[in-house]
Amino acid sequence: MSADQQRILVRAAREVIPGQIVNLGIGLPTQLFHHLPEEMEVLVHSENGVLGCRPRRDDEAPDWDMIDSGGAYIATRPGASVFDSAMSFAMIRRSRVDVTFMGAFEVDELGNLANWKIPGKFSPGIGGAMELAQKVKRLVILCSHNDKHGNPKILHRCRLPLTAKRCVSRIITDKAVMDVTPQGLAVVDIAEGLGIDELREATEANLIVDEQRLGRF
Repeated sequence: MSADQQRILVRAAREVIPGQIVNLGIGLPTQLFHHLPEEMEVLVHSENGVLGCRPRRDDEAPDWDMIDSGGAYIATRPGASVFDSAMSFAMIRRSRVDVTFMGAFEVDELGNLANWKIPGKFSPGIGGAMELAQKVKRLVILCSHNDKHGNPKILHRCRLPLTAKRCVSRIITDKAVMDVTPQGLAVVDIAEGLGIDELREATEANLIVDEQRLGRF
């Protein structure tokens, strides 16, 4: 895992509040498991039908029936529940999940999310992301600030097919933490050693910056 990914996950762990029901999306968000304090009372939800997931320890034999949304083997904490996917999605649709963390190809100033399809490339389908994005109380995006070619992923408007409209609450990248507000993207934190002008240069979307209240991470 890269230093930039570690930076994202360490900052994202601060978003989780004890007592919450938390959903972790495919990819980088599943690694958030390993950055939550072991003693924290949090119930991790998987749309596969588990409430109370935890990471499998290296010395534990895998349970072939227990996987997360990305297909990795997981374990359960005391008091965990296992149920069918209909019940799992009923929880999502009734907004019983407090926060979900997802990756993204693109996010824009309106809080629109594109994270399921790049035209011309194979996609297994939109999956549970569409439901989670629309129904979960709070959606936090974890992604790199720019793609592998250096192009911004934080845009004025998404260009790729949308997963859901106006669904994102907060965006955490390797360069900044930004909140979606009616006025635009408000920068909450900026990465250590990065200047505001550098951040603006790496971002297509307009940014609202209050230097007096700006944090570092």
